[in-house]
Amino acid sequence: MLAILAPGQGSQKPGFLTPWIEADPAAAAKLRAWSDLIGIDLVHLGTEADQAEITDTANTQPLLVAAGLLAAEKLPVDAAGVVAGHSVGELTAAALAGILTPEAAIELAAVRGREMAAACDIEPTTMAAVLGGVEADVLSAIEAAGAWPANRNGAGQIVAAGPVAAIEKFTEKAPERTRVIPLKVAGAFHTPHMAPAHAALETVAGEIATADPERTFLSNRDGRPVETGAQALRQLVDQVTSPVRWDACMSTLGELGVTAVIELPPAGTLTGLAKRALKGVERLNVNTPEDLAAAASLAASEGVQ
Repeated sequence: MLAILAPGQGSQKPGFLTPWIEADPAAAAKLRAWSDLIGIDLVHLGTEADQAEITDTANTQPLLVAAGLLAAEKLPVDAAGVVAGHSVGELTAAALAGILTPEAAIELAAVRGREMAAACDIEPTTMAAVLGGVEADVLSAIEAAGAWPANRNGAGQIVAAGPVAAIEKFTEKAPERTRVIPLKVAGAFHTPHMAPAHAALETVAGEIATADPERTFLSNRDGRPVETGAQALRQLVDQVTSPVRWDACMSTLGELGVTAVIELPPAGTLTGLAKRALKGVERLNVNTPEDLAAAASLAASEGVQ
């Protein structure tokens, strides 16, 4: 079985959409239409903007969803039995599952990014990646420091998030056999600090129409398949203040018998995690149009099982 995965914030690189626009003029037209919808210049962000501009949460989130959807239009998505996305990548995956229209996914990403960026300005918060250690010890230490496990990514990686002082406290008393890496992010995503963003996104989501999934869609909440479009939208909104359980998503991919994964651009993060967690599963990164032929070949060999 083939799975298509959509990456989240932090995977973007300057100019990563340039090859797609150069290869297909229609891609630029599509990006301009989505730009008009949300009032953000996605063409500029994907081709000319520097790292600082595309790291701005308000820009990054709709840019990533647009990139994934743009590439997916060139992929045999119908060959995939399951789709999943990490953090904001869930919106991309929801569109691929038929739960949201591409336009609704882009609109929600723009609101999500803008409001999460605004929530970060309320008080100083941050995040840090914790590599290694015993999972139970790491989770206990994060809680003791007054922080939250914002991402549980599997493969020995947990991301702690919370007030700057709490992350500093955790770092000073990190569990044995761990390495703590401060992350250059705007604030504590996927924690209660994002409550104002949750409220804003909930209001917008109330006006969004959904459909039930056409293929298996895994939720970041618990890694399990979501049965209805209405349930998926509720969980997409709630995920703003809840931990990303990518470890659980990968566990379910294994349970479902997934044998190959394709990661949408900007690809590499999720296939890297899959390399350690899903032994023997074939992995393919789609970063430029030159990768499409290999993706089509892989999809043809897998199909829906």
